[in-house]
Amino acid sequence: MMRLKLGEILIKQGFITQEQLDKAIQVQKVEKTRIGETLVRLGFVTEENMTQAIGTQLAIPFYSSENPQLLTTSEDQKEDLKKLISESFARKNDALPLSKHMHSLTCAVADPLDLLLIDNLKRMTGCELNLVIATKSSIQKAINLLYHGSPANLNSDQTMLTRAVESSYSDDSDEGVVVFKTASAELSMDKLIAKAGEAPVIKLVDLIIRQAIDEKASDIHIEPFENKIKLRYRIDGSLVDLPPPAPHLLLPIVSRIKILAKLDIAEKRLPQDGAISAKLEDRNVDLRVSTIPTIWGEKVVMRILDKGSVPLALSGLGFDTKQVDIMKKALKMPYGLFFVTGPTGSGKSTTLYAAVNETRDPRKNIITVEDPVEYKLEGINQVNVKPDIGLTFATALKAFLRQDPDIMMVGETRDLETAQICVRAALTGHFVMSTLHTNDAPSAISRLIDIGVPNYLLTPSMVMILAQRLAKRLCQNCKEAYEPDALAHGNIKFKSDLIYKAKGCQLCNHTGYKGRIVIGEVLEVNEEIRSLIAQNAGYQKIKDTARKNGMDTLFDSGLKLVEKGITSFEEIGNVCVSVD
Repeated sequence: MMRLKLGEILIKQGFITQEQLDKAIQVQKVEKTRIGETLVRLGFVTEENMTQAIGTQLAIPFYSSENPQLLTTSEDQKEDLKKLISESFARKNDALPLSKHMHSLTCAVADPLDLLLIDNLKRMTGCELNLVIATKSSIQKAINLLYHGSPANLNSDQTMLTRAVESSYSDDSDEGVVVFKTASAELSMDKLIAKAGEAPVIKLVDLIIRQAIDEKASDIHIEPFENKIKLRYRIDGSLVDLPPPAPHLLLPIVSRIKILAKLDIAEKRLPQDGAISAKLEDRNVDLRVSTIPTIWGEKVVMRILDKGSVPLALSGLGFDTKQVDIMKKALKMPYGLFFVTGPTGSGKSTTLYAAVNETRDPRKNIITVEDPVEYKLEGINQVNVKPDIGLTFATALKAFLRQDPDIMMVGETRDLETAQICVRAALTGHFVMSTLHTNDAPSAISRLIDIGVPNYLLTPSMVMILAQRLAKRLCQNCKEAYEPDALAHGNIKFKSDLIYKAKGCQLCNHTGYKGRIVIGEVLEVNEEIRSLIAQNAGYQKIKDTARKNGMDTLFDSGLKLVEKGITSFEEIGNVCVSVD
């Protein structure tokens, strides 16, 4: 049976008219909010009516604070409920325990689709949940009745990360916080699990992750030192310090993250890797979690993979139009090798995903092998390597060739065996995409020959090589124009009379930069380049020929961005090497 839409239910129940729904939909499209929030804000429906309609839509009973059910609960039952869920957790998460029978707990929540909350409630109580839905105001009033016997409203706790961090330093005995003398203090396993499930820790970890996503950070670093924790976000390629949590919260925070990532919280001596999937408003965000043991405790790094913030299209990554045209032309080839090169953190994987997206076709069989899979692409067979059980890039590729593939994407070409299989696959009618760690595009050919791939195999198989870097964008609000000085800029003559430098303002946190843009070097392997590869020509000869044929080096591409006012000359000097 098809579930009715929320607007249809509200009309059917007589809460709104069709005209009111149409107006709310128009406002919702502009403000990009939920339809329920829009209807309440416009005053077309009350919070209670909206909650009742959501309950109808999800087939979940509606609970009202006027219902005498809670008031008739015996004092013994109330005490049992209060032991199951602390007041602070109930208040911060808008979750109210109503009754318990055997291993079944009836609980009122404001958001029955909050899977993280539901999971936390199950872990905390050890019960199967029967959910009812209620308004936030009704739940808060009922919480006062349950925990204080008074309907008076209490102030809600601050939800900003900085406030949460400040409160983590307070010695609040009601929260059961154990204050340790150093970050290396230990807890018994059952206490550690209990601490990781407490409301302040749950809220703090959620806030750390949420704020990192809001700040468009790529990584979260939680680092233990003697008597302190460092919390840092990597934003636009640079690590930025944030107000850290109190040192005694290190163990509970790390344990909470390990629980979410399905890691072994008892293992503190060995590095561990895991993953977390989080739902943020209308998009899903994946986090890759890595822990390592240090002398002061475990360091945690979470890599944020926000598919919603990355345009998986070549034209949306920032490459020059001419470069995009060359790449698209190469990707239409029926077979061959397509390499993306650059150092760690230069955006190779994102470009590779965009290239795979460009080749997507229901008539083609596309298979990828990655370490690990970063973005899940619909309609594409993606495989995670698992070296500990023998599933390496090379073994996966061998299996792929028996899977009738048209296009294969290899996360990284690390060794001779993988490189040889890629080359031979390209020679036998397959299109193969992969990455290499080299400084520029021409050196990829030298790199493959150095690891043992014969030049006579590269000559017919290579189609295109792309080298790239990520440069910081100048803040468009505060960038400062100036006339370029030839002596100060290595005798470079700019086509523009004015170029820009970083200044700093409140919008860019006084860094002068906001966001990043890709710098590309596209080497199209034409007949002239193939001839040089066959002759085993050196790196410089290949590079000079490619430039003569119109290839912009990384530095050339960077200078074009400087002339357009997108980035600064200083930033290009930081990420690229000047060439004659």
